[in-house]
Amino acid sequence: MPSQRSTDSAKHIVIIGGGYVGMYTALRLQKKLRAELRRGDVAVTVIDPQSYMTYQPFLPEAAAGNLEPRHVVVSLRKVLRRCRIMNGYVTRIDHAARRVSVQPAGTRTAGVPEREIGYDMLVVALGSISRTLPIPGLAECGIGFKTIEEAIFLRNHVLHQLDIAASNPDDEEVRRRALTFVFVGAGFAGVEAMAELEDMARDACRWYPSIDPGEMRWLMVEATARILPEVGPEMGRWTAEALRRRGIEVKMETLLKSAEGRHIVLSDGEEFDAGTLVWTAGVKPHPVLKRTDLPLDEKGRIRTTAELTVEGLEHVYAAGDNAAVPDLTDTGDFTAPNAQHAVRQAKRLGDNIVADVRGKPRKPYAHSYVGSVASLGLHKGVANVYGIKLRGLPAWFMHRTYHLSRMPTVNRKFRITVDWTLASFFRREIVSLGELEAPRFEFELAAGRRQDV
Repeated sequence: MPSQRSTDSAKHIVIIGGGYVGMYTALRLQKKLRAELRRGDVAVTVIDPQSYMTYQPFLPEAAAGNLEPRHVVVSLRKVLRRCRIMNGYVTRIDHAARRVSVQPAGTRTAGVPEREIGYDMLVVALGSISRTLPIPGLAECGIGFKTIEEAIFLRNHVLHQLDIAASNPDDEEVRRRALTFVFVGAGFAGVEAMAELEDMARDACRWYPSIDPGEMRWLMVEATARILPEVGPEMGRWTAEALRRRGIEVKMETLLKSAEGRHIVLSDGEEFDAGTLVWTAGVKPHPVLKRTDLPLDEKGRIRTTAELTVEGLEHVYAAGDNAAVPDLTDTGDFTAPNAQHAVRQAKRLGDNIVADVRGKPRKPYAHSYVGSVASLGLHKGVANVYGIKLRGLPAWFMHRTYHLSRMPTVNRKFRITVDWTLASFFRREIVSLGELEAPRFEFELAAGRRQDV
């Protein structure tokens, strides 16, 4: 199929990915190139499988039921009104021909053919996926924590494990398995997810008279000698101690060796069954990058300059998790793959594209890391910001305040504030909607297609 551009005269900017970098870059272009977009001199297309951006720092609170899931995502079509949104998967990038191959929404279900989209300028913001290891059983029973779908699945799953335990009061083996929750990886995602879900499950036990909260086993497995490295060693140690005081086991310098049949085997020799296994042990660049003619480093990231352009190529840009961006504040290193850098890189990236469009000089991305904040459950947190170390309620309040300020649109800020306000007056819901994973079950049963009841 021939390459397609927005118009013959417009300079076509294609942004692959609608996450932090993709959405914020498009927002910046909307603001800075308003006149060019209105005149038709420039056209911007954003390609992403989903029609929304997920604000990942709020995933733990959505999983715990503190926030409505729809309130932690932002509709791309609503905020990017001057851009064209195409939902689909990019399968290949051919910069030599200045085109990307896309499987649009409906390719598999409606027979929609693959398309080729031409561009004049390209932004690669594919982000990352979970970095897994060839551990027996991991692919079959593990669950990640990078998307809103995974967060809500995990919430339903944890509550369902309580249902299983309560419904089998005389089967100790079934109860022990259901009430054992294992998280592998003690970075932000793992620690915050475990802390919020443990807090939720402990609170939910009041509605399960047959379950003593002390029966639950929550286990954090970390391969290195520290947790939450972003907040510094002192606050990391405090976090580990705080989790242990809550009855959460923290095993450092320990590896997951096997999870076949949900039978967990650890490198320290311990073996047990667990109904829940969450994998948050790092990320890796999106695999589509291997099907491009862009320069990649040994980790599969796009090699970029400090100006967020791709090394050796004209009018190709990259930032965020899928890019190796030089850290000008720490010579010889690269910026960390986190939301703080992604949002700030997107702003600089947008400005540099505007500079190229208007024939002005670009500026390098330079940002001193201000610190980190993490939530450890309701009214509990840890923070290290500008060298100021906080823990407990003040850190939890700073975590909420900081991320609320970074949430796009006034609409979402207001809805999240309302969620938090209501949660201070009413207890959170403990209903598991696991049936959402198989919505056709009842209809198939009615149609005689299922007999397994």
